[in-house]
Amino acid sequence: MKAAWLFALLLVTALPARAESVLNRGNGAEPESLDPAHAATVMEANILGDLMVGLTTLDAAARPIPGMAERWETSADGLTWTFHLRKSRWSNGAGVTANDFLTAWRRVLTPATASRTAQNLWVLKDAQAISAGKLPPTALGVTASDAMTLKVTLEYPAPYLPELLTLACALPLPPGAVFKPGLYVSNGPYLLKAWTPGDHVTLVKNPRFYDAAAVKIDTVNYYPTVDTQAALRRLRAGELDMQTPLPTAQLPWLKTNMPGALHLIPSLALAYLPINLRDPALADIRVRRALNLVYDREAVAGKVLKLGETPAYSYAPPQLARGGPQMDFKSMPMPARVVLARKLMQEAGFGPFNKLTLSYMTPGNPDNKRLAAVFQAMARQIFVDVRIVTADYPLVLRALRQGQYQLAYTNWLADFSDATNFLDLLRTGSPGNYARYSNTKFDAAMAAAQAQPDPYRRTALLQAAEKIALADMPWVPIRFLSQTEAVGPRVGGYVQNPWDFNRSRWLWIKK
Repeated sequence: MKAAWLFALLLVTALPARAESVLNRGNGAEPESLDPAHAATVMEANILGDLMVGLTTLDAAARPIPGMAERWETSADGLTWTFHLRKSRWSNGAGVTANDFLTAWRRVLTPATASRTAQNLWVLKDAQAISAGKLPPTALGVTASDAMTLKVTLEYPAPYLPELLTLACALPLPPGAVFKPGLYVSNGPYLLKAWTPGDHVTLVKNPRFYDAAAVKIDTVNYYPTVDTQAALRRLRAGELDMQTPLPTAQLPWLKTNMPGALHLIPSLALAYLPINLRDPALADIRVRRALNLVYDREAVAGKVLKLGETPAYSYAPPQLARGGPQMDFKSMPMPARVVLARKLMQEAGFGPFNKLTLSYMTPGNPDNKRLAAVFQAMARQIFVDVRIVTADYPLVLRALRQGQYQLAYTNWLADFSDATNFLDLLRTGSPGNYARYSNTKFDAAMAAAQAQPDPYRRTALLQAAEKIALADMPWVPIRFLSQTEAVGPRVGGYVQNPWDFNRSRWLWIKK
């Protein structure tokens, strides 16, 4: 018996220890903040989606499923939702409570917080008035009935609420929150181990996560990959397992040589140029109309990028707009558009000997540089001298938020499947309203739409609101985006979806 026991012991000690599984993800750009109240980019959402879990969370296909709330009920009128929390803990051992959500949401809406995504919580009762400083945060229509029950009252019915509650702005706030490595308290599948700016963010498994036993990857590294060409080389060398976005010039090579790795994903996203309406020249509707007319969307989508994307003549994607309004010159041939744009610019006081000089801010990745040069050539036809300014994406966002730009390139990926998620960006006071657009008729139409329970009447009101904004032209919509991602052969569990959100919780490393 003793010999058998010794043999078993020797056999166990001779077995190799389980190798740590590591996933290396190219994440596009450096995150600016991992504070949920201030996170506003897809890059930040990717990391926060691994660190934190809201009342709801995303499954492997980016569909909302129960998170901290294990179940909920909705009143007959759709205005009251009651969420029942599961027993779960923060990474420091404290229990996650309903008050953690109440505190977090009040903080996001407090004007002093200056959250960039506060408008996503305006669906909550009195939230918009709190954001405007008209009511105190305690007026929010949300109550913690007890430690495990959160009662949420809405301004208007929002069947998409489970989607919305997966967003960063809806995440709970840990007691004594400090958003730094070593001090960062999270309730999701991973912990923040390290953040070296400009190099990587490292996450490790959270043993206190309620579903920790099902999490297969031990360590996740997120790398900022602004240089998409270099990132693709790293992917081919096995240094990266996943990379988004991809350089469009390399897509033909990828289709031929790595077809199993390439994913082209039609998504609910708009690429556009916000126009700073506080700039004296751009306050002139004739100049804004001329810029919209001269932008050759078909050439960009079909000849420059070649991703099969749809040229944009509206603000809400066609999947959500349901036959909504389009810019009134959509059917006009491009040569006629240029003639009209030149006439408008001359009426506004510009011409071949008096050109309008405009700065154009853009992130510095290869595709955005190409698009900037293309637009520069287009604008030259209508007496506009475009000066291209490249910067890291966080700096572009900062300039947009502070109004320190004239034209800038950015995009918006839908947070939830509803046209309001795009049109809300143009409401007066919205943190995402980079153009500083304000039209009382537009605001009234949006308010009427969101208060309308009948879905058909609601759609008609949203379309009326969009028609008002399209006539004012605070943006130059460019195209409805397809996302690009490469997934290496080691990665299991990847599910293509319109948001291209693939939480590390659902992935694994193949043997």
